[in-house]
Order: sequence, then structure tokens, then C-alpha cells
Amino acid sequence: MKHRILVMILAALSMIGALSIDAYLPALPAIAHDFSSTLPAVQQTLTIYLFAFAFMSLFYGTLSDSFGRRPVILISLACYLVSSIGAAFAPSLAWLMFCRLLQGLSAGAGSVIGRAIVGDLFSGADAQKIMSYISAIFGLAPAIAPILGGWILAHSDWRSIFYFITMFTFLLLLACYFWLPESLEISKRHDFHFGDIVRRYIEVGSHARFMCRTVATALTFFGIMLYVAAAPAYIIDLLHLTVKDFGWLFVSFIGGMTLGSMASAQLSHHIKPAVIIRAGYLLMALSALASLVYTGFFSIRVPWAIIPHFFYGFGAAISTPAMTVITLEMFPKVKGLPASMQGFTFLIIFTVISGCIVPLLFSSAFLLAIGAAGGLLLSGLLWWIGSKGENEHPILTEEEDQLAKEAPHL
Repeated sequence: MKHRILVMILAALSMIGALSIDAYLPALPAIAHDFSSTLPAVQQTLTIYLFAFAFMSLFYGTLSDSFGRRPVILISLACYLVSSIGAAFAPSLAWLMFCRLLQGLSAGAGSVIGRAIVGDLFSGADAQKIMSYISAIFGLAPAIAPILGGWILAHSDWRSIFYFITMFTFLLLLACYFWLPESLEISKRHDFHFGDIVRRYIEVGSHARFMCRTVATALTFFGIMLYVAAAPAYIIDLLHLTVKDFGWLFVSFIGGMTLGSMASAQLSHHIKPAVIIRAGYLLMALSALASLVYTGFFSIRVPWAIIPHFFYGFGAAISTPAMTVITLEMFPKVKGLPASMQGFTFLIIFTVISGCIVPLLFSSAFLLAIGAAGGLLLSGLLWWIGSKGENEHPILTEEEDQLAKEAPHL
């Protein structure tokens, strides 16, 4: 029973990030109308949220290593609660942007620290089992959230979405206060040295081959991130659907990714990672080509417009687990920091897409298809560059290299 409660709490913590993005997307046109602004301007409320989310994702793990898991989560949830209330009552677009900035700074603690809590309390097969349960529950959020946001918007105004997020956060804060244990003993905590953290990130980020692979892995989701960020214009303006119909886009992507993840898990024991990666790229390329042909020669409508999205999500989900593992294995001794760098890179790319690229493309389905194909092409090129010298020795940080040199003398 305790494990079930823990799984539900950690899954709910990881949902906050998706809830703040996907439930909010259907409301962008309504917010633009309410504040007498433009959709590209309101789009920046998503951009600023993603930028803040990405920035703080670099530090939450280290903060919890120094001050404990539970205090950091409780404080971040309290900050997120206050910022959600502020967003619900925002009198202007500038105020809403400020509240979204605070939401982004506080939303990432659950997803980052949740993985650390599982590592503290479980090991081996038990840890994998718990993480699988959390991932299964979390995977529902991106599919349900936009449908929920559209339903709320159809029966009320955009502020009600933030009322819902506020209530969700308040209940989660109570659950964490009463039932979330502190998993990191005081004796195992580390002193917080900001300079050392920055130095290690610079060291990892300066390896060209690692960064090529990291960016390539993130860009496999370019086509998904592009359509998610452009969802209001794509669903309402281009497909001529209503705020209740966001499920067409999100269910297609999430369905493909869910089945792709299951297929990847089964194939990993029988097929080499390089073959799986090539298969994923091939399926994504065929899906991107199908979108280009369809949007270039036909008037788009459901379900034909969203079928390629299903197969694109399937291809991305097949290839990215192998790409992620291969990239992390470049740092065999220290994988936590490179993993944080991967997450940070993904969020920064999503931020750039939502803030800079989507406003240039969301006026045309054909332009969106071109953007998705271009991102996939860049991903393949960077992966090819990062795969050169694959038989070289693994990369070691300065500390790892020193340990390697001293090992024979110990």
C-alpha cells in the first residue's frame, strides 16, 4: 500500500510539467482575445515557462542532494501554487508572463527529484518496476491534459484552467506533506558548491561528439514538439475544429509513442541498437514525407492529417531509448549529470521551437510539415556526425580521469 501511494505521488509530481503546458494550450487564442493581444505574443507565455523550466532542471537534483528531497519538493510546490493563483487572476499579459516564469522555475522539481527518490529507496529490478509504474501513469498526462483543457474552456473561461491547476497543486502539496518520506539521510547529503556544478556542466557540454548526439536525440522529437507548440493554430485555424478536439493531435502522438516504447523494450533484447535507431529514423522519414505530400496537394482534414503523426511518434519512441543509452555510455562513471544535460537540451530546443519557429510556420500546414522534415534531417545529420569515432575510448571527466590514473596504485 505504501508503495502504491508513493508511485501515485511521484507520478503526480511528474505530471505538473505536462499539465502546465498541455492543459493550457487550448486557451492561448482565448487569452489573446481577452488581453487584446496577438497569438504570437501570447505564445511567449509558453516560451518563458519552458525556458525557466529548463534552467531550473539543471539544479534541482543538486539542491536535493544538499538540502534533502522532501524540503525542496515542498518549497517548490508551494511556489508553484502561489504562481498558479497569480496566473488565474492575472490582470494583464505581462502579469501572466511573470506568473508563468515562476511556474516554470518551480514545476521541474517533481520530475527531477522523483527519479532520485526512487534511486534512494529502491534498487535493481524493484527500482525499474517502480519507475515503469510511474512512467505508465505519467504517459497519460500529455494525452488527457489538452482534452481536459479544451473541455474546461468549452464550459468556462481560460482562468478556470488555472483554477484547476491550483486545486491539483494544493491537493498534491497536502499529499506530499503527509505521505512523502524523506529518502536521503543527512549523513549522505553533500555541500552545495555552485562553482563546481557549473564547471562540471561546462566540461560535459564542451564535448562536441556528446553534444551532437544529445542534440540529435532531442531533435528526433522536433516534429512532435513543433505540432504541440502550434496546437491551437493547427487544430482551430487549420483543421477548423473546436477546443474540444485537441485529442485528435495529442492522442495520435501519445498513442504512437506508447506503442513505440513497448516495441522498443521488446526489440532491445533481440536487435542491435544501431539497427533500431535506423528503423526509427526510416519510419519518421516516411511519416514526414507523407505529411509533406498530403499537406502540399490536399486540403487537410481528420483523420488523414493526423495519421502520419501516429507513425512519427512510433518511430521516435523506438529510436530515442537506444540513442539516449548510447549517448550516456560515453560517460560510464557519471551518468546523472549527462542525463540532466540531455533533459536541459530537450527543453531548450522546445523553448526555441515554441518561441521562434512556431510563429513563423503555424499559418500553413505545409510549412509545419516542412519544419518537421527539416528538424528530422538535422537530427539525422548530427547523429551521423556524433557517431564518427564510435570505437574511441569513453569520455571521462577530469575527476574520472584522475581516478583512472590512480586506480592501478590503490
